[in-house]
Amino acid sequence: MPIIKNSAYEVPWLIYKNPHISTIHIGRFKKTYPPEYERERLELCDGDFLDIDFSLQNKDRAVVLCHGLEGGSTRTYNNTSAKYFLENDFSVFAWNNRSCSGEMNRLPKLYHHGVIDDFDEMINFVLGKGLKEIYLLGFSMGGAQIMNYLGSKKRDDRIKAAVVVSTPIQLKSSAETLKNGFNRVYLKNFTYKIAKKLRAKSVQFPEALDWSRLNSIKTFDEIDEYFTAPLHGFKDKEDYYKKASPGFVMENIKVPTLILNSLDDPFLGKECYPISFAENHEFVYLEIPKHGGHCAFPMKNSNYSFSEIRALEFYLEQKSHR
Repeated sequence: MPIIKNSAYEVPWLIYKNPHISTIHIGRFKKTYPPEYERERLELCDGDFLDIDFSLQNKDRAVVLCHGLEGGSTRTYNNTSAKYFLENDFSVFAWNNRSCSGEMNRLPKLYHHGVIDDFDEMINFVLGKGLKEIYLLGFSMGGAQIMNYLGSKKRDDRIKAAVVVSTPIQLKSSAETLKNGFNRVYLKNFTYKIAKKLRAKSVQFPEALDWSRLNSIKTFDEIDEYFTAPLHGFKDKEDYYKKASPGFVMENIKVPTLILNSLDDPFLGKECYPISFAENHEFVYLEIPKHGGHCAFPMKNSNYSFSEIRALEFYLEQKSHR
């Protein structure tokens, strides 16, 4: 306890048993649209900013959507989740990490899996709207940020439950997995996008780092060793992998949190399925569907994904327990 041994998720068609097909189809080709959000710019304590998109339709309860690496508030998984929760009478907040809202941030640092202070300021912004109940839903890196926040900060009692989807519990395991086989396609895509932002930073802040390695980046190891770590105050990539991995702080989580990681997720290594931990933790639940890919979980005859449906179910279960 609390292991969910028999996940209700089933792939809609046999073709989706291939995790790459489900991952790529949902992430790149599924047509979705965000709701008509209002956007506010949150000025941060260090002089930078976050852009937060939201639809405030219920003053009592809201879900906060947390995007993945090089994502943003309008990614497919956010759009389907926003629509689903709005239809179920929730307010929706979809925040953008620094540099992810369509405008480059002001300071040298960007964002990473272990961002705590930005997350805390974002949560305070949401709480400042007067909501009575807050629920968290994060995808991939966004899930890691949620777990790091809940494992490191004293939470407000209005945060009632969390669901994290396709989440790298141990970053080093995930980074190694992305080096294998077809997974290198995802790695190449990420490194291209991140390197593009780093080049922009090299122009903004030419003295901040030695930028000479930018043109030869091929792996997350290089990104994290030469850029992520020094830009964000870590000694090196190993220090970053340890301090930004949820696995090192999730023992401290005191709010019901469901990890939904499919067994065939091409981004996750074996250390991202903490079975023995969840069996012995009061608040961290683990559900491992056989299929689902990465942030995909397509459903038959539905524009929604299993992840948002399961998230609402989990939130209501926890509310009934309270």
